[in-house]
Amino acid sequence: MKLCNLIIEGKISLGAEVEGRVVNLTATIKNMSAPLPGGSVEDLLTDWPKSFDKVRSLLEEAQKRGVLFFVDGEPKFAPPVRRPGTFRDFYAFEQHVRNARKLRGFDVNPEWYENPVFYFSNPNTISTTGAEIKFPTESKKWDYECEIGAILGGGGSDLTPEEAEKLIAGYVVLNDWSCRDIQRVEMASSMGPAKGKDFATSISPFLVTPDELEDRRENKGYRLKLTAFVRGEQYTDNVWSSINFSIPQMIARASKNCAVYAGELFGSGTTGFGCLLERGFDHDLWLKSGDEVIVEIERVGRLTNRVA
Repeated sequence: MKLCNLIIEGKISLGAEVEGRVVNLTATIKNMSAPLPGGSVEDLLTDWPKSFDKVRSLLEEAQKRGVLFFVDGEPKFAPPVRRPGTFRDFYAFEQHVRNARKLRGFDVNPEWYENPVFYFSNPNTISTTGAEIKFPTESKKWDYECEIGAILGGGGSDLTPEEAEKLIAGYVVLNDWSCRDIQRVEMASSMGPAKGKDFATSISPFLVTPDELEDRRENKGYRLKLTAFVRGEQYTDNVWSSINFSIPQMIARASKNCAVYAGELFGSGTTGFGCLLERGFDHDLWLKSGDEVIVEIERVGRLTNRVA
């Protein structure tokens, strides 16, 4: 399934994509006189396995009966999770790590290969497609990051990767906006990236459940293309299955000696050549006001934002 949070007359409604069209599930289920399992994606995540089965069953019944309530015109979306309990962003594509560290005169440190590493970012600045992105005015080196996002539909602690995989409710496209000059200063003090990134993160509007991708499983991910376009020009062309650590491995690592919970957001880290930083630090390619940035993952979705 592909589920979303729709904004209808200023309120959140549960939505879905069916054959390329957006359905107002809240209205559809209400017209079927069926019990509503939740009015938003977040509501479903709190009891995900049961909610998933219930919504899928209701959606199939609505299709058979021909009573789907389609959204007219251009839909308005809220993020599938608006304020996740936490947002952990990882560093899992070797090509990106190698390129970024080379700029500072380093090779990939051997410890990187032992466990997936991450930092905590801001769960309160999540937006979705169509949102304008406001960069801090004290920064001049504005960047995008093409990433995979995963949202949990359950929790636990000290998980194995196999257990962690069962908790993934679905995937989104993720753009971890970055101020590279601020980030560089902070990380020189062995802290951060903090203020270099916490002002904005975008995720695509649809939560895409893992069963939609299963036939493309490959290596530690899926054989699905990751692309990004800036100012109409393609800057990123990679594949999910080039990742070094699987997302279940990331979730398992995060759960060691603490708990993870339903609704939490995980980022894969930038794919190889998934940002402008990998082209160097001193160039004129950095994002500027008015630029449109499109990040896309095959089968998962497209995320479009404009720089304010």
